[in-house]
Amino acid sequence: MNCDQILRQLSGQGGGIISTRAAEAAGISRAMLSKLYRDGKLQRIAMGQYALADGMPDDFLSISLRTEYLVFSHETALYLHGISDRTPFVYSVTVPSEKIPSPSLRSECKVYYVRQELFELGRETAQTPFGNSVPCYNLERTLCDILRSRNKMSTETFLSALRQYAASPEKNLNRLNQYAKQMGLTNLVRQYLEVLL
Repeated sequence: MNCDQILRQLSGQGGGIISTRAAEAAGISRAMLSKLYRDGKLQRIAMGQYALADGMPDDFLSISLRTEYLVFSHETALYLHGISDRTPFVYSVTVPSEKIPSPSLRSECKVYYVRQELFELGRETAQTPFGNSVPCYNLERTLCDILRSRNKMSTETFLSALRQYAASPEKNLNRLNQYAKQMGLTNLVRQYLEVLL
């Protein structure tokens, strides 16, 4: 298999992303990756991540692969769950408060910090528009997050998300109440949902 075939195979296996580590394991050196990038055969997405020049990299996947201590949240989670049709310009992510994301992640994302005991609460995976699985909070956790951060987002996004959740046949009010209790948001959740339900 030649270099081009190996890269196409790695791209297919990696959801459109070729990591430096995977390329080296397949026999393609960092120097060769740099040369292919300079020659216009690869595009550099982030440090240690490339995509084929004619490929459309999955930004959600690229961000999620940079650290295991990251979950898509807030407006980005709403988008991944189909509650918002606005493609995020800035990705919202949550990390444990004792972890410090890289400067590149902080420049690309709106970062929220939570205590470690709340970090895993409601964590699941969601499908990106490219069909890749990424870590994301479920709808109930996302609703708690947007209620807690309601002053940091547009009122339209906030109210639309609440309305759509209230109308959703997949809502789980027991889970929402459980999360609200754990996050100290019981009264706030009750106040907003009493109006909508």
